[in-house]
Amino acid sequence: MRVATWNVNSVKQRVPRLLPWLDERAPDVVCLQETKVSDDVFAAELGDELASRGYEFAHAGQGQWNGVALLSKVGLDEVRVAFDGAPGFPDADAAPEGRAISAVCDGVRVHSLYVPNGREVDSAHYRYKLAWLETLRASIIDEADSTMLCGDFNIIPTDRDCFDPSAFVGHTHVTSRERDALTEFVDLGLRDTMRAHWPDEQIYTYWDYRAGMFHKDLGMRIDLLLAGGSVADRVQAAWVDRKARKGTKPSDHAPVFVDLDSAPDGDVGPVVPPPSRPAKVSPGSVSLPHTVAD
Repeated sequence: MRVATWNVNSVKQRVPRLLPWLDERAPDVVCLQETKVSDDVFAAELGDELASRGYEFAHAGQGQWNGVALLSKVGLDEVRVAFDGAPGFPDADAAPEGRAISAVCDGVRVHSLYVPNGREVDSAHYRYKLAWLETLRASIIDEADSTMLCGDFNIIPTDRDCFDPSAFVGHTHVTSRERDALTEFVDLGLRDTMRAHWPDEQIYTYWDYRAGMFHKDLGMRIDLLLAGGSVADRVQAAWVDRKARKGTKPSDHAPVFVDLDSAPDGDVGPVVPPPSRPAKVSPGSVSLPHTVAD
């Protein structure tokens, strides 16, 4: 089973790229984030095209903001929008935003997640992010072993997962509280499939549109596939589809793949294709084009 996650940063803008990508890469399960459309619009834009390719789909939309989806060729059972106890914003008792959807796909509970950004350290958005992650963790305890958490986590797991740790000092995505929240999923037995497969490689999944960050390969790794033990043991390949970040009107994120049980393209490497001319960066020499990624 080939599982992919991709923050498309507006699915309507990405349709001309999404459909050929589905044909080329042939994922069995796809987790999309930041669709930025309602459920009705998602179905109208993509329903027939997905059905013709053999995909069932489920979508949790929020109009022009957020939005997550699951596409599956291997079953889409027991669909859940959000998760038990999911907090809202700005009030915890508000209806959950369109940030989480899950279903059972060929025996695996797959979650498509768009974790809140956090914006500024110690802000209301930051506290919401931490509460959201804690509630998600609590909701999966009983089924962690057969679970995959896939999506844009808006957390850089370690310093080696960004182009220059010093550029992020004082910002979200790298604080100890965010990283501790991520570690709590690992403590449940979930594994960072990319790092488990490629422990020492330089791997990014997001590059800002501005300042030539993509062409210089000045990025960060925030799109993750965390898998419970019985799923992680099946991983045969894990890789970033950097090709999908190239060309005309790309998302600022690249898709990330995990191949379970077999690897149709072989163990192709951590980044496909690898960057041809990455910039050499000395600490402090490059500033972030803006605060942090969405």
